[in-house]
Amino acid sequence: MTAPLKVVAVVGSLRSPSKTTALADLILRTLATRTTTETRLIELHTLGTAFIGAVERDQVGAEAEEALRAVEEADLVIAATPVFRGSYTGLFKHFFDLVDQYGLAAKPVLLAATGGTERHALVIEHAMRPLFGFLQAWTAPAGIYLGSGDFDGTTILNPEVYERIEMAVDDVVPVAEALAGARAPVAA
Repeated sequence: MTAPLKVVAVVGSLRSPSKTTALADLILRTLATRTTTETRLIELHTLGTAFIGAVERDQVGAEAEEALRAVEEADLVIAATPVFRGSYTGLFKHFFDLVDQYGLAAKPVLLAATGGTERHALVIEHAMRPLFGFLQAWTAPAGIYLGSGDFDGTTILNPEVYERIEMAVDDVVPVAEALAGARAPVAA
């Protein structure tokens, strides 16, 4: 029996309830239908003022440190953010600025974003993919972007969204499982 895939979803939303959290949660639930997972959802706005005011990692506080470590030790990361002024939130960037320089190297990352209109859909290609490229992560080819019209409140209405998520999950699960298997310690 193989170990469950450790999946951590990081949500850069500044409030709750959040469309971005709803999207990340749906991705986690879809992943759980494809493979055995151990999941965790991290909403960055809950990590406290020590995290928000930290300049260095040793200033973040215990809860944020545990969240950073969970991301670094994950087999797969879901990186999800709302779009503000054409890019990810400052809170989202701040969190990934504090991740170890090589903490995401060769780690599969599925990119997801929400925004007011379809005009922001390229945030995944123009802002998120370069950030995770710098961190040497393996980003899934298909990102998932939802506009306000895809929701009623935080309920996802557009049935095409489910197909996009399934396609992205189908792309990333074999890679995550192969890399997790390659990293697993060999029994003596």
